[in-house]
Amino acid sequence: MSSTVAKDHRADRSPCAHPTAEQVSPAPARRTAEGTDRGRGDHQRASPPDTRSAYGEDPRAVDADVTHAVRSVLGDLLDQRLAAAEAVDPLFGEELAARVAGFTRSGGGLGRSRLVWWALRACGGAEPWRTHAALRIGAALELIQTCALVHDDVMDGARLRRGRPSLHVDVAAQYAAACGARRGERLGEAAAILAGDLALAWADDVVADTEMPRPTARHVRDLWSALRMEMVAGQYLDVQGEATSARSPARAIRAARLKSARYSVERPLALGAALADAGPAATRALCSAGGCVGLAFQLRDDLLDAFGDPRDTGKPAGGDIRGGKPTYLAAVAQVRADTSGDRHAQDLLRDTLGRADASDAELAAVREVFVSTGARDTVEEKIHRLMVQGVRHLDTAALEPEPTRQLRMLLRSASGVAADAAPLSRSVPTTGEGAGR
Repeated sequence: MSSTVAKDHRADRSPCAHPTAEQVSPAPARRTAEGTDRGRGDHQRASPPDTRSAYGEDPRAVDADVTHAVRSVLGDLLDQRLAAAEAVDPLFGEELAARVAGFTRSGGGLGRSRLVWWALRACGGAEPWRTHAALRIGAALELIQTCALVHDDVMDGARLRRGRPSLHVDVAAQYAAACGARRGERLGEAAAILAGDLALAWADDVVADTEMPRPTARHVRDLWSALRMEMVAGQYLDVQGEATSARSPARAIRAARLKSARYSVERPLALGAALADAGPAATRALCSAGGCVGLAFQLRDDLLDAFGDPRDTGKPAGGDIRGGKPTYLAAVAQVRADTSGDRHAQDLLRDTLGRADASDAELAAVREVFVSTGARDTVEEKIHRLMVQGVRHLDTAALEPEPTRQLRMLLRSASGVAADAAPLSRSVPTTGEGAGR
């Protein structure tokens, strides 16, 4: 462990800490499993590390391909949960638990898991128990991501996810012939709600069964509890604003921070710091960086929903427009239209936002309003400023150099801002996952 990294093994009192938490139980026996989807690797290695590295015996091997290491641990955990589900009931195991596992395995770049890992390593974490715990917490984040996305798709009525039918649509199609279309749809929605609940339960199980010293376990559980609460609070602000047409830039930013920014970037970084028992300065720097870039991540996703290519995002463009989502993009456009007295823009936003049957031509007209009012440029500029601020925060603490470089790359990727980008870019790069998640 580098002497340049501040450590504090007492109870953390950082801004990311939260009161009350449960103690955890010992971890179950470990067994190795080969990952089914090997990422390219954070160092662009052609071959994945030895499977032993997936359990933390050699952190440098995990450094070479964090994605593969997390997938190995995640695959092992999912195999265990699937076996337990099938033992409870074969139909439940085959039709619900297997869908949860399949959805989780099909995840994208595992950005949250990688943030946990590189935050741990940036804070000097290298002991086997720490690295093993980081990979398990990363796997738990992938499961809670499954919960969020499956529930999102039901709330949004989204029919596609990652270029394939959403879970509730898939179940409905399976039973349409036997039950009829309406009953099949109801079954699909109910199954998706249960699938999200199951994914959340599995995620909590993984965290609870991860072996850590008591002070570290308490801190991790506090952060995990906060993450779950914030995610639900942000989602409620989102759907409530959608139903009531409550749009303001300040409210949109608040919802974006809670719904996605914290659990997508800030909390993963905080969890990595907690697993390293990092000192206050390092923890504060990581949390501040994560708060900035997490918000940039959500704002980028709002732009992708409006302007992105469905072939890249895996979902139809304009879903937020048709759903009337109270995004920062829409809120800025509304304020600009009202301030300038642009009646055409006001009427178009009022008549089109929230209309599920809006035509492609009407969607294009709303996009033009986003451009003509300057809302799109405003969001792009804010994303760029947030990314720059986030990187500056990262540079304020004495962190390990190479892991910090990896974090910078991940943060830039999350914000969708290229390293050599000008302050304002008219193009909208893609980041993969959609729907604010």
